[in-house]
Amino acid sequence: MGEDDIYTNDGTVDIHKNPANKSKTGNWKACRFILGNECCERLAYYGMGTNLVNYLEQRLNQGNVTASNNVTNWSGTCYITPLIGAFLADAYLGRYWTIAGFSIIYVLGMTLLTFSASVNGLKPSCNGDVCHPTASQSSVFFVALYMIALGTGGIKPCVSSFGADQFDETDEIERKKKSSFFNWFYFSINIGALVASSVLVWIQMNVGWGWGFGIPATAMAIAVVFFFSGSRMYRLQKPGGSPLTRIFQVIVSSFRKLKVKVPAHESLLYETADQECSIQGSRKLEHTDKLKFFDKAAVETQTDYVKGSVNPWRLCTVTQVEELKSIIRLLPIWASGIVFSTVYSQMSTMFVLQGNTMDQHMGPHFKIPSASLSLFDTLSVIFWAPVYDRIIVPYVRKFTGKERGFTQLQRMGIGLVISIFSMVAAGILEVVRLKIVRKNNYYDLEYIPVSIFWQVPQYFLIGCAEVFTFIGQLEFFYDQAPDAMRSMCSALSLTTVALGNYLSTLLVTIVSKVTTKDGKLGWIPDNLNRGHLDYFYWLLAILSLVNFLVYLWIARWYTYKKATGRPY
Repeated sequence: MGEDDIYTNDGTVDIHKNPANKSKTGNWKACRFILGNECCERLAYYGMGTNLVNYLEQRLNQGNVTASNNVTNWSGTCYITPLIGAFLADAYLGRYWTIAGFSIIYVLGMTLLTFSASVNGLKPSCNGDVCHPTASQSSVFFVALYMIALGTGGIKPCVSSFGADQFDETDEIERKKKSSFFNWFYFSINIGALVASSVLVWIQMNVGWGWGFGIPATAMAIAVVFFFSGSRMYRLQKPGGSPLTRIFQVIVSSFRKLKVKVPAHESLLYETADQECSIQGSRKLEHTDKLKFFDKAAVETQTDYVKGSVNPWRLCTVTQVEELKSIIRLLPIWASGIVFSTVYSQMSTMFVLQGNTMDQHMGPHFKIPSASLSLFDTLSVIFWAPVYDRIIVPYVRKFTGKERGFTQLQRMGIGLVISIFSMVAAGILEVVRLKIVRKNNYYDLEYIPVSIFWQVPQYFLIGCAEVFTFIGQLEFFYDQAPDAMRSMCSALSLTTVALGNYLSTLLVTIVSKVTTKDGKLGWIPDNLNRGHLDYFYWLLAILSLVNFLVYLWIARWYTYKKATGRPY
């Protein structure tokens, strides 16, 4: 048996920094710890964050606007901090140690949050329904909250990439398993979210906030135990040094050589002579013909050497140039995910407002909160993720001959199409609802006699779209990112969620301003029975259609990366 059959060929090492043994490390035996960690961490995150606005209003005595802004500011921070964690992982610490270190911060934040809601002196004193928090009590709460935001910033961009690292890309059998990992990874996220948005929200509202935050804190502690339990089985990618430095070196070198002509043949461009890449933990990248301006950075001139050594700010390898090209090629695909995230964000905004006007009864005595219908999105993901992996992929593979069934770009495109239908379903329901309002003069009726469960199709379609687009995006950004920039690219993909929320806010603001001119009520008044929420849904459907058409053009233009050689 040769060495290639014993050890991985993708540059991974074990926890002791020895070459990773294929039979003892990685694969599904390592991933079960990562999936368990992710399920518990997401249960903790959603269990704490889903009902956060109610805690701010009830215990910290904040109004609707202040509480909502504090939640969105915190949520936005949770999708910005991954850029910090990703940079540290790719440049210095590696994904394992980044997850380990930031998990400790996360647990400390969750513990402090629990104390702030349950320990006398730290929790606000209340008289009936009115609470009186002191400045120091509020400060402790927000310190805990932003410790959690920092902690999640080290986990979010690393954990999916770390799971994918457990499969050797150079091994055909293992490479096929990697695609399945992303499906089961997203499945585990939604199992955690399902428990959080149902059981934990009920506990917070009916048992108490101490228990309501204490259980997520315990879940996060279990997540850490899960993660460390698999340490001896993990495969670790070596950090490759600062990716931002390498990117800026290519840009600076290219502009320094504005007048230098790029040679006709790629073999004349500068690259290390041996098989191994000069960037630790990375494979060499083959030259591509697009974005040729940056090839200037790999053209050798007499001024590129200082005392016989290459000046990295004047001369870069082809692989380094291709790293930058890879990032630039990813940006249009990344941008196309923003509109999809805007559609996704309607579940926590317009869908809830629409549901508030409908009959929420389940039987004569029980009412389901309109926000709880997001459970059907979660159930949709839990249903479609294994169906996609076990039924759709094997079936499609027979016709396409591709090991993943669809290409990653095709998979994401299918999700974009399904998201259009989710907006159409929501729009049709609103048209029907308004027709009933007009026909029966229900303009001032609080609840229209239309069951809220007619919203299920729009939630279910968004869940299905997630399985195609969000999971496809996870896999795509991991696969197409340069080896030494995978955490950074995962963090980049996460920012589409934040930007999608910001775009939704911008659209609502613009629509409200334009449609309320001359004293009109507008599309989205406080009384939706007198508005036209359906017009807003049609607007999102049209934007989604335009976004999909642009995406088709981008996808045709896209060139997949080609890696060669072995990392060192």
